[in-house]
Amino acid sequence: MSDAPVPHPANLPAPNLLGFRITHRAMRADSRRLADVTGEIAAGRQPCGPERAAAIRDYVVKLCQGIHHHHKAEDDHLWPLLVRSAGAEVDLSELSEDHSELDPLLEEIRSVAGDPAELAKPMRRLADLLDEHIVEEERQLFPVIMRHVTAKDWEELEKHVRKGGDPRFELPRIERHARPEELAELRRLAGPVLVVMLALLRPGHRRRERLVFGAA
Repeated sequence: MSDAPVPHPANLPAPNLLGFRITHRAMRADSRRLADVTGEIAAGRQPCGPERAAAIRDYVVKLCQGIHHHHKAEDDHLWPLLVRSAGAEVDLSELSEDHSELDPLLEEIRSVAGDPAELAKPMRRLADLLDEHIVEEERQLFPVIMRHVTAKDWEELEKHVRKGGDPRFELPRIERHARPEELAELRRLAGPVLVVMLALLRPGHRRRERLVFGAA
C-alpha cells in the first residue's frame, strides 16, 4: 500500500464533521458532570438515596457503553480510512495508545457504578483523559479529514458509527449539547424523523438528568 496521501478533490463536497464534534462534546461534558456530582456525593456535600444512586449507575453504564462504541468504531473504521486516504501524513500511534487506556478505565468505572462515592476518582480520570484525548484528536485529525476524506466516505463511516449505538440515550444528549445553530443544521439534515424522536425521548431524558444531576 502506498504511503502517499490522496488529496481531497476540490470539486467534491467536504465531509460534515458536525456529528463527531457534538458527540465528542457530549462525552466530555457528561464525563465531567458525572465526575463533579460523584465528587460532591463522596465529599458528603450532596445527598444520594437509592433512587439517585440507581439513576447514576444507569447513566454511567450507558455513557461507558457509548464511549466504548465510539472509540471502537474509530479503531475499526476511521483509522483504516485515514491510512488509506492520508497515508504517512497521519500518525495514529498516540491516539491509539489513549484508546488502549480507555477500556480498562471504563471497566473499572462499570465495576463501581452502583456506588457513587467510589465512582468519583475513576470518573475524574476519565473526564481528564477524554478532555486531553479529544482535543488532540480533533486538532490532529480533523484538518487531515477535511483535506483527504470525501463526503461519501465520511457518510459511510458515520453509518458504521451509528450501528450498535443506543439512540434513546444518545439523541437527547446530542440535543442537549448542540448549539442552536448546530441543532438547526441537524434537523435540516435528518428531517422530521429526528424532530419526532427528540420529542418522544426528551421528557424521559430530562427526568433522568434531574435524578442524576439535580434540578438545573
